[in-house]
Amino acid sequence: MSIKHSAPLFLMASAAWCQPTVAPSIDPPGPRKGREVAEYNVTGTVETGLRQTSVGGNESRFRSDVNFGNGVRLLGGSFTAHSKDGHGKYFDEVVLNTQGFGDPYRFANFRIQKNKWYRYDGFWRANEYLNPGLPGGLLAGHFLNTARNWQDHDFTLLPQARVKVFGGFSRNTQTGPGLQSIQLFDSRGDEFPLFANIDRRQTDYRLGGEASAAGFKLIVTRGWQQFEERTGSSLPGFNPGANPADRTTITSFRRTEPYTGSTPFWRGNLLSDRKSNYSINARFSYAGGRRAFTFDELSAGTDRLGTNRNRQVLVAGGGRRPLSSGGLTASLFPSARVTITNHTAFHQIGMDGDSTYREINNASQFGEVFRFQHLGIRTILNSSEATWRAARWLGLFGAYRFSSRRIRSTQGDRVENDTFGESFAQSNRQHSAGGGIRLQPMKPLSLVLDAEVARQDRPFTPIAPKNYHILGGRLQYKTRDWQVSALSRANYNVNSGNLFTHSARSRTQSLDGSWTPRRNLSVDAGFAHLHFDAVTGIAYFASARLVGNETSVYVSNIHTTNVGVRWSTRNRVDLTLGFTRVQDTGDGRSAAGASSRGSALPALRLAQTYPLTYQSPLGRVTVRLNDRLRWNLGYQFYHFNEEFGAAGYRAHSLYSSLLFAF
Repeated sequence: MSIKHSAPLFLMASAAWCQPTVAPSIDPPGPRKGREVAEYNVTGTVETGLRQTSVGGNESRFRSDVNFGNGVRLLGGSFTAHSKDGHGKYFDEVVLNTQGFGDPYRFANFRIQKNKWYRYDGFWRANEYLNPGLPGGLLAGHFLNTARNWQDHDFTLLPQARVKVFGGFSRNTQTGPGLQSIQLFDSRGDEFPLFANIDRRQTDYRLGGEASAAGFKLIVTRGWQQFEERTGSSLPGFNPGANPADRTTITSFRRTEPYTGSTPFWRGNLLSDRKSNYSINARFSYAGGRRAFTFDELSAGTDRLGTNRNRQVLVAGGGRRPLSSGGLTASLFPSARVTITNHTAFHQIGMDGDSTYREINNASQFGEVFRFQHLGIRTILNSSEATWRAARWLGLFGAYRFSSRRIRSTQGDRVENDTFGESFAQSNRQHSAGGGIRLQPMKPLSLVLDAEVARQDRPFTPIAPKNYHILGGRLQYKTRDWQVSALSRANYNVNSGNLFTHSARSRTQSLDGSWTPRRNLSVDAGFAHLHFDAVTGIAYFASARLVGNETSVYVSNIHTTNVGVRWSTRNRVDLTLGFTRVQDTGDGRSAAGASSRGSALPALRLAQTYPLTYQSPLGRVTVRLNDRLRWNLGYQFYHFNEEFGAAGYRAHSLYSSLLFAF
């Protein structure tokens, strides 16, 4: 729908995830005087209006980035009630804030408390999004159109006392339709669309207490986490597959794969207030996760040779995942200019479980395979840091870190009456040292320079950090009207292993500034450049053949620019203008020239760089009609384009709203 044929100037602009949005503001149009209701002072705001959006191009990609629609919205609201003397009969404070009701992204938070007796905090958020998958190739038919809902509830009894009790409840759900693909009846068979009804739920329960005495604070939490997935998949009726020339067909298909788990956990924290020359903090946590799953798949059809097939696959098993971690941090303050900190921590996780695989093909039993696997990872870390303020304008800092990691794994298989098993163990150590200097030659100017060098003897993966160094610096100039900051950071990592040689480099430079010449005028601007390149050896299978001795080259050059201006006149009219542009130039190759480097496989060559452009200008005007009423009008334009793909779009978004305060 074009804007000229829709409700004029009624609608919102809210932005994609990667840039500032033009959105309603919950600020009241005038001073909050409130109303006297019994023993409370009550204030609030309500903002309601219309949104209108028109999209040209790839609407699915627009929905995955922005996803705002049309219609009437409750754009925002707030409500507060405070007891006038701090001694209300049932409560002393009530606070409610809402935003975006009617939009795909909305939230509400609520707090109620009575001094010295209780406090309750509740939070709710919803997110509806579309993931359209890749625009072409084998994954063209993949998408997710799900809704996520989060809620958190926390209650504290005796919140101001030295001994308090608290409890909490959280829930996270994901529901909605999904589409994926499946290949039957062997690795050379055709592919078929598979519809899924996504249903995932996670619930947390918490109970604990906090006690303070002699400058120490002890916090203990007992919790129970539960996870459940009931996603089911099906392919209704006859389906010839993606390749009409292939003789593989499906007449019926059904898959159920319920997955459940529980994780009881303990958390403990011991905190100390800073004494005259030291402080100590300690923490410990333990979680004993357990999971169980069942996979039941039944399919019927014809294979690539035209033979009737009827296959059932049953897989079932369970797993355990105990995790423990702890840390002790001690800080010494021998003088007002010197701070010495030592931190020791450990992290240990174990994963073990078993599963049974059984396949029945054309009414004949294939057999049973039993698998067992154990993986244990233990990490010990120690770091020491020191800072010294040598003078008002000079500070020095340094650090040394050491970590030791050990991995042990056991794999076992039993096929019919034959049993196989292997055990593996590996360990590595990493040493890193770094330091820097802080300079402040004059009050408005400060400079920080830092560096870090690390060496690791046996990294576990070809892309893990081995021999790396980091160089960085930050310059800031700040006065009453001006604030300018510049940042530069480089991170180089080289890992030469038995299989491949991996090299990754990243460099970041940014410049940000703000200017406030008058109370009613402010200007903000910034520019950032992020360069990343990685060269890694790869091996893969193509046409049932192993391809090795190839190289993957990925290059990214992201340039980000943003400008914002805010101007107001006599507290009557506020004008906000902004512009954001994000461009990844890759390594300068076009789609036609993407075959010059890297893998010989065309699909992999196109994935080695990802040039795109995104830009979005916006504007908002706010008119204060009186102390209780404000009118808002906003507009935002979105332009996204992928040079190698078909995911470009242009979109216009408008909103108009009235905000009433009481």
